[in-house]
Amino acid sequence: MNQAAKLESLNPATGDVVGVYAADDTAAVEAAVARARGAVDWWTGLGFDGRKEVLGQWRGVISRRMGQLADLVHQETGKPNGDALIEIGLAIEHLAWAASHAEKVLRRRTVSSGLQLVNQSASVEYLPLGVVGVIGPWNYPVFTPMGSIVYALAAGNPVVFKPSELTPAVGVWLADSLTEVVGERALLQVVVGFGETGAALCRAGIDKLAFTGSTGTGKKVMAACAENLIPVVIEAGGKDAFLVDEDADLEAAADAAAFGAFANAGQTCIGVERIYVHERVYDDFLERLSEKARSVHAEYDGAIGPMTLSTQPDVVRSHIDDALAKGGRAVVGGADSVGERYVQPTVLVDVPEDSIAVTEETFGPTVTVAKVATMDRAVELANAGKYGLGSAVFSAKRGMELAHRLRAGMTSVNGVTSFAGIPALPFGGVGDSGFGRIHGPDGLKEFTFAKAVARQRMKPTLNLTTLTRSAKTEATFATLVTALHGGASQLPKRASRLRRGR
Repeated sequence: MNQAAKLESLNPATGDVVGVYAADDTAAVEAAVARARGAVDWWTGLGFDGRKEVLGQWRGVISRRMGQLADLVHQETGKPNGDALIEIGLAIEHLAWAASHAEKVLRRRTVSSGLQLVNQSASVEYLPLGVVGVIGPWNYPVFTPMGSIVYALAAGNPVVFKPSELTPAVGVWLADSLTEVVGERALLQVVVGFGETGAALCRAGIDKLAFTGSTGTGKKVMAACAENLIPVVIEAGGKDAFLVDEDADLEAAADAAAFGAFANAGQTCIGVERIYVHERVYDDFLERLSEKARSVHAEYDGAIGPMTLSTQPDVVRSHIDDALAKGGRAVVGGADSVGERYVQPTVLVDVPEDSIAVTEETFGPTVTVAKVATMDRAVELANAGKYGLGSAVFSAKRGMELAHRLRAGMTSVNGVTSFAGIPALPFGGVGDSGFGRIHGPDGLKEFTFAKAVARQRMKPTLNLTTLTRSAKTEATFATLVTALHGGASQLPKRASRLRRGR
């Protein structure tokens, strides 16, 4: 990469330049990782209490300047200022949780050594990996990367962060705000650039990489990290399903579906893109959702803003065109709803399940609504796709049952995307939506390695770890194992009858 290459951050609503940055080349990225490496001993040496204090001070800086950061998010993404404030507030809540719970989750604890090794004392703790790289997205440039950054920091790792090339100013702001607390310590550094900068970060000797973005880019990140066996967390795309049972609160369901489908102009990895509704309430639900969709307008300072990525309107248009060409109908919006910068809400019905509007991530303010005879069929259709990130269920009686059956990393019952705002819950998906988890105890452990220690506290009755053990010792050991576990081979009477076909 040419060190002189420039990156311009543009306001997607106006085209105005928000900032200009020099793109970091491989040497610059490697230097940042080296500086982070130099901060490892200091940061881990502070211990849980010291890190909690530093992160608390950082939380205070961000909280006092929420308005300033929200304006920057608004400028770089085009999203409404209120949406930006909510995003920042949720990130602050996660920062508080990670800092205050790290010790409880990661500290050393004793575990049972078992009867065979009763002479041993066993313990496990979770230790920081070293330097963590984070590659963030543009759609939620504060909340999403902070879900990796703050959990990695709380676990004891310095971080090198590459924000999206569309939102570099937000990333720089976050790093600068922490610098106010820690001074010249390289605790959180930002490297700015395009795909080459991200690839350089993967290869710069980091100890783990957390990525959020498209499934296609996630595969490239994995390939680059695999060259040096660098473990990764991949939070990729989604095609989230929303189920509406016959006993659901339809007004609440329609309101939640509209928010999930259209908020942030549909540019949400856990946004609602497919809705499956029980046939007994389908017409009523569709009317309510359509009314809400017609009341939402994408415009400057509107309820939803522009497409942040300039090429995304073409993707949305292609999905709508394919759905209509295959027999679908637009009850709200349609192909004419897609403009150069803004896309108006679109509600599609009668869309075949093999349409790309159903199978591929749209990432725009569109949603398909399908009628199902049973909720079993709804679950089957919801689980048929290759993605498995978030989901939602509206049902008075069967919410938890249906949620359990959905092949998705997260589900909201009688709500939408609520799991993302709860710090104690893990966030991540399955299938083409990726793997690994951020948030919650799982998110803290994701940026550590488990350290197991067995300490002999008394001489063993049977010493098995010696080449001079006797045949008598081995026989005694075999007798002990049989006494402890041999009874497990005896099937219960009911199981025996089942095996005999009774």
